[in-house]
Amino acid sequence: MGFRKKNKSPPVLSHEFVIQNHADMVSCLAMIILLGLMFEVTAKFAIMFITVQYNVTQVLDDKSEPVNLYQYGPKDVATVFFYLLIAVILHALIQEYILDKINRRLHLSKTKHSKFNESGQLAAFYLFSFIWGCSILTSEDFATNPTFLWEGYPHAHMVFQVKFFYICQIAYWLHALPELYFQKVRKEDIPRQLYYICLYVVHITGAYVLNLHRLGLVLLVPHYLVELLFHASRLFYFSDENKQKGFTLWALLFVIARLLTLTLSVLTFGFGLPRTENHGFSLADGNFNVLTVRMTCLAAICLTQAWMMWKFINFQLKKWREHSQNQASKKKTVSPKSKPSKRETAKGGAANGVVKSEEKTSPRARKAKAS
Repeated sequence: MGFRKKNKSPPVLSHEFVIQNHADMVSCLAMIILLGLMFEVTAKFAIMFITVQYNVTQVLDDKSEPVNLYQYGPKDVATVFFYLLIAVILHALIQEYILDKINRRLHLSKTKHSKFNESGQLAAFYLFSFIWGCSILTSEDFATNPTFLWEGYPHAHMVFQVKFFYICQIAYWLHALPELYFQKVRKEDIPRQLYYICLYVVHITGAYVLNLHRLGLVLLVPHYLVELLFHASRLFYFSDENKQKGFTLWALLFVIARLLTLTLSVLTFGFGLPRTENHGFSLADGNFNVLTVRMTCLAAICLTQAWMMWKFINFQLKKWREHSQNQASKKKTVSPKSKPSKRETAKGGAANGVVKSEEKTSPRARKAKAS
């Protein structure tokens, strides 16, 4: 009995080596940043990566306690980078300990395997972000009063939860870019994933920088709910192709979410912000309440919603055609072949390859009698 051949490890720093060990390398980098907190010389630099920066203390009334609020600034780039590393580590953990184990049981094809991994990762993120966003909306009362979206603009100050939420959102979608390489995403799927990753980064960063975090948070929560339902339905579909009811509910909520996004955007940029007292453009104050910025933001949101609706309609038409073809193929019945009629054999004819005579006696016996 021969020995089993061991798989050779790839060369150090080769593409395959980086892909297989990227989570370990990123973990080491994150640990180095955390170890920087232990030394006084490096602590001030490590804190910039780990903790949320630009703390501002405000006292609303003489009787009330001081409130800690936050602004954004250049140091947020370091914080985003650190939590990008954390997102890469969590991505690898979910992939290895949850999704890979499920994939082994389902025995999916390569195409379904890639889509299953994508939906599994996004479903986990959307679920976490939706719960977190709902808790912020509940505590800050952003959703109860629509005028709260534009009253008091510019909203240059944020509570800790809001700022940390945006930091994590930007970090997650930025981490999705190198994951296209780490996860060996197929070339056919890269453009599609790049589109929505870039859209998320641009819109979330824009809401964060332009001090529109209230509107951004209100729009993100229902959008994440719709996306969570879609990817959860796709996961159930891969496990059992008969489970397709979730897509019907997703289609309904998708249209409602698009209408809600357009309505709130038009109210905020078309009616709310123009009527506020603070007009003008000021980087120091974080005020971007000018017509050019408002129309640019509104146009970007409307174009994005139109593009999403176009993709949605094409997706539904494709599914409808596939369903129609399946129904048509089931209705087609193959016409039964006509059975050949039995040949009527005459006396003395052949039946089953045996020649039968008129009498029971053989021809030789008849000849003998005649003689």
